Amino acid sequence: MSITSAQVSLYPLGQQQLSPAIDALLTALSDHSLEYKVGPMSTVVWGDDEVVWEALRDGFGRATALGGAVLTLTVSNACPLPPHDTPEPSDG
Repeated sequence: MSITSAQVSLYPLGQQQLSPAIDALLTALSDHSLEYKVGPMSTVVWGDDEVVWEALRDGFGRATALGGAVLTLTVSNACPLPPHDTPEPSDG
């Protein structure tokens, strides 16, 4: 198993609402049991390389079923993974 991370940006084109296509991509990532972090302009996803590629292909298919779209990717097998969210320490 090789870990791959990808920075993904989806740009729906000619669609009246942007959210459905973006949500379709994110749902595909979840359906493939991948961890991801959504940012203001892109999402970082990581996991087994075959699962990441399969999920991205699936997510792009779901998004483009709703209309035109552009998907940009930056893929790495060497970049550090995002830290897992940890609860803030409590004062009491």
